[in-house]
Amino acid sequence: MPTIMHRENKVSQHGRRTTLQIAMALALLPFGPAALAVSAGQPAPTIGLQTLDGKSVGSRDLKNKWVVLEWTNPGCPFVQKHYQSGNMQATQAAALKAGFTWVQINSTNPSHQDYKLPKDMAAWNSQMNAQLSLATLDPNGATGKAFGAKTTPQMVIINPQGNVVYNGAIDSIRSASQADISRATNYVLKAMSEIKAGKPVSEPETTPYGCSIKY
Repeated sequence: MPTIMHRENKVSQHGRRTTLQIAMALALLPFGPAALAVSAGQPAPTIGLQTLDGKSVGSRDLKNKWVVLEWTNPGCPFVQKHYQSGNMQATQAAALKAGFTWVQINSTNPSHQDYKLPKDMAAWNSQMNAQLSLATLDPNGATGKAFGAKTTPQMVIINPQGNVVYNGAIDSIRSASQADISRATNYVLKAMSEIKAGKPVSEPETTPYGCSIKY
């Protein structure tokens, strides 16, 4: 018969596994529109970022432009889904062709294991053939927190007047599987198409999904 100590060890191991499973689930927890700090129609918060070569990028640099903000973390399976499939790059290319400025933001804290040095982030973007106007870091998390960004990826579209017109997910199927991309509605492409047609964005807020931003 198993000893009391053996049974206690099994219980302890089970508890550690359960705790790990809960922690992983929380890391991938989606946040609903009610959690969005900046709703569509509101002025965009102040932007303060650093390019990968150390230059400052702020709201003034993006003034009078259509802007797409993309929160990213190369270590996140949901980010990998969209980059390894080419879906994110195709969306970026469509945005650039339509005259939008695409700003990639990595708000990972430098103390976190997922943090990438600027040179490593640049190398990853090159490897992925990312189609960007600007690749930026938000090391103190100020811009991400100002927008209430919760997940990677999370997408925001800002109009030339400086107001948010879309805030939420890249698409409609909340999974890390590339197989779901073709069946999903790409909310960013849809919003940009409506904007170019002179129409209001029909779904200005959706539920962002992915890994939690490592502030």
